[in-house]
Formats: sequence, structure tokens, C-alpha cells
Amino acid sequence: MTPKAIRHLSTVDPVMQRLIREIGPCELEPEPRRSPFHSLVLAVAHQQLHGKAAQNILARFQKLFPHRRFPHAEDLAHVTDEQIRACGFSYAKIRAIRDIAEKTLSGVVPNSRQIVKLSDDEIIARLTEVRGVGRWTVEMLLIFQLGREDVLPVDDFGVRNGFRIAYKKREMPKPKALLKFGERWRPHATTAAWYLWQAANTVINI
Repeated sequence: MTPKAIRHLSTVDPVMQRLIREIGPCELEPEPRRSPFHSLVLAVAHQQLHGKAAQNILARFQKLFPHRRFPHAEDLAHVTDEQIRACGFSYAKIRAIRDIAEKTLSGVVPNSRQIVKLSDDEIIARLTEVRGVGRWTVEMLLIFQLGREDVLPVDDFGVRNGFRIAYKKREMPKPKALLKFGERWRPHATTAAWYLWQAANTVINI
């Protein structure tokens, strides 16, 4: 994400150094303009679905609110579960979206101004109170919305598989083992995770 992160990773880890050389600059670009409510609804929509299917469902969902680019939490009170179901959401996901809206209105889910003042651990603790939102979902929000620099999503399949490929391991690392190994990457674990994602999807000569 920054030259400082690249220098640090290249210094402390020769495999990461080779990854950076083979893959090139980190192209991670967070989207801070999304509200936490928006990000969480998107995350729920994408759970267990291919990207295109989730995008189609979200497009129909957004049409329920013609005066908004994306609905606000209070707007959910004006549509029924049946209307949301007709967009393609399962009832389990509808319950999750309702809970995201409720906890946004009650203040459990912080707004855009509040969330930037919270630590990663505080954000994880608060957002995992929401139905259907686990640690991995919050870590994706920390990385792709807030641009936090030291997030290592050790339960992510792509990160673990990228580690297996880059470090020439026969098996995927256990999350605890990856967390311990990744201590050397801190405070730039997010950049390391990005390179592991690329390793999982790129033919590289390491």
C-alpha cells in the first residue's frame, strides 16, 4: 500500500521480496466512501454466491429505493421481507440485513465518521455482534473500506493458499501457524495479505 510497507516486507522476508518483484506494485485501493452499513449489506449479499449472482440481487434490491444510490438503514422500514425476498435474498440473509439496519440505528454499527476513530479490535468486537457477520467479513471491511494497514485474515482461503504456493508448502497453513509466521510482516500485514492473494491467482517464478 505504501513504499514503506514494501521496504519492510522485502527486508524481513525473502519470499515476500521475491513475490513483490514478480507481481509488481501493490494495487490495493480501499473505498472509504462506503458507509459501514453499505459494506456489511454488500458482504452479506456476496456470502456463498458467485460475484455476478450477488450483483444481480443487489441491483434488484437497490431498485426498491429509487431515490437513493444505496439505501440507508432507516429505509429498510419501508419495504417488506417479501419485497426483499423477491430480489433473490434468502430469508436468513434478510434477517441479517434487518439486523445490520437495526444495529446501525441503535449505534452498535458505527457510522462513517465514528468508525475511523475506532481500533481494528474495537471494530471487530462491535460488528461481529451483528447476525451473519463474522470476523472474516469485518476484516474485509477493514481492508477494502477503511484501508487499515495491519490486517491479516488468516481464515481466508486465498491468503492461506497463497502462502502454501509462495512458500512451497505441501499443505495449507493452519490459521494459528499463519498468524504466528505473519508477526514478521507487522505493521504491514495487509500488504502481505494482498501479495498472498496474488500468489494464489498468478503463475509466478519463485
